[in-house]
Amino acid sequence: MVSPGFIDPHTHYDAQICWDGAVTPSSWHGVTSTVLGNCGVGIAPCKPEAREVAMHDLVNVEAIPFDVLNKGITWDWETFPEYMDAAEKRKPSVNLGFLAPLTPFRHWVMGAESMERAATPAETKKIAGLISEAMDAGAFGFSSTILNQHMGFGGKPLACRLASDEELTAYCNVLKQKNKGAIEVALTRQIGVLEEDQCQTLDLLLTESGRPVTFIALFDRDDISEAVRNTLKLAAPQIAKGARPQTSPLPLTREVDMRNPFAFASFPSWKRVFEDKSKEAMIAVYRDKAFRDQFREELKNPMGVSDFSHVRLHEGHNQEVKRFEGMTVVEIAEAQGKDVVDTLLDLTIADDLQLEYTITSFNTRVDRMAELLNNPAILIGLGDGGAHVDMLCDSGYPTFLLGTWVRERGVLTLEEGVRRLTSDPADFFGIKDRGRLQSGLAADITIFDPKTIGSPSHGERRFDLPGGGKRMVMPSHGVRHTFVNGVATYADGELVGAAAGKVLRS
Repeated sequence: MVSPGFIDPHTHYDAQICWDGAVTPSSWHGVTSTVLGNCGVGIAPCKPEAREVAMHDLVNVEAIPFDVLNKGITWDWETFPEYMDAAEKRKPSVNLGFLAPLTPFRHWVMGAESMERAATPAETKKIAGLISEAMDAGAFGFSSTILNQHMGFGGKPLACRLASDEELTAYCNVLKQKNKGAIEVALTRQIGVLEEDQCQTLDLLLTESGRPVTFIALFDRDDISEAVRNTLKLAAPQIAKGARPQTSPLPLTREVDMRNPFAFASFPSWKRVFEDKSKEAMIAVYRDKAFRDQFREELKNPMGVSDFSHVRLHEGHNQEVKRFEGMTVVEIAEAQGKDVVDTLLDLTIADDLQLEYTITSFNTRVDRMAELLNNPAILIGLGDGGAHVDMLCDSGYPTFLLGTWVRERGVLTLEEGVRRLTSDPADFFGIKDRGRLQSGLAADITIFDPKTIGSPSHGERRFDLPGGGKRMVMPSHGVRHTFVNGVATYADGELVGAAAGKVLRS
């Protein structure tokens, strides 16, 4: 099958493009264009004195190890237009589109106070001016977040979470004045569950920008059976105005490193864990009875992972812990006669914080996922390429969609599956010269075997980040060739060394 090149609307390759212009593993899966700068976090604009803050924001929000960022980021820019130009000079293998992430823009103007308060009118005007400059340089809009688990430097709220409605109105008005761009926002405090105040925020973004908005995360929850339907019903007025909920076709399977326990970050009690991430400080928090009691209380009205039958001990190092590998926390708790919170944390301490759990949750029910994927309002993406590299890899979702949901389960036709990976995201962002096979458009082409295309639902480990850092990657099957801007880039399982990618400009 000869198809337009796939377009990934939700990636976090902002740092990775410094050492990997092919943005692997996305480029193994037929992806020829990616959109970076999602969820309000990024590394531009950035003054030299703020680099450590920007890196720690990525550590806490996107779970990219600090040593990897410190060794890999080249910092040959300060402003956002300079960052886009630096990306172009690197001659990437795929095309790169950029959203302006709101956090570094606020930090550029407000400094450390961006993590403490809303901007003043004068500061708001300066931030809006920087966003306008980014849009003139070709950014495809801006991004933000309100998620509790999105904590930045020093365990403080990621700076964009503190933006007031007055600020957001000013930034939206930039897009309205230019009549271009889109907005991406991480909106659901509980995955898959939208609330009334979040709909109000969504309505503000739509009304004040006059532009399309995509919001995350719309995963089907195992523990709240009607979560997706309720969210879609609540957001129906905003969807009618141009809001696009975003989901992944993959079940969410994560390896959880208890030195960076992002999976639990939505619980208020876990804020203490992120304030000081030295091993000694984390062990002290994990051991603290008050912390455990508060976590137990929060589990009664969960904001995140709550079903410990889905939390499995993946790997331990201490022999006393290692004997429980493969068992769920519930099974281990029953064997030890403890509750699940004490079991989870006692095992963690006993293994000197080296152990890893796996959590499989969300998007596991075929009937609900069929309903979700057939909803034309939903934007398929959320691969998070480049982020959470030590715990998961969902960036292989294009081949998974075509292999699992199109070929094996027949939930989508092949034509509709391809459309959702190509012209649909292109139209959303206003990428007018890609996403279709048409005379006069850019020659971004993916050629695949429909009988074999696919990928596993869970990644494999590699140690190929700067400094030998670990990451999870997802291999692909059935992608025969990709062409980026007319140049052969991938052939029969291998990147061929081409560097024909461009920075896409809105």
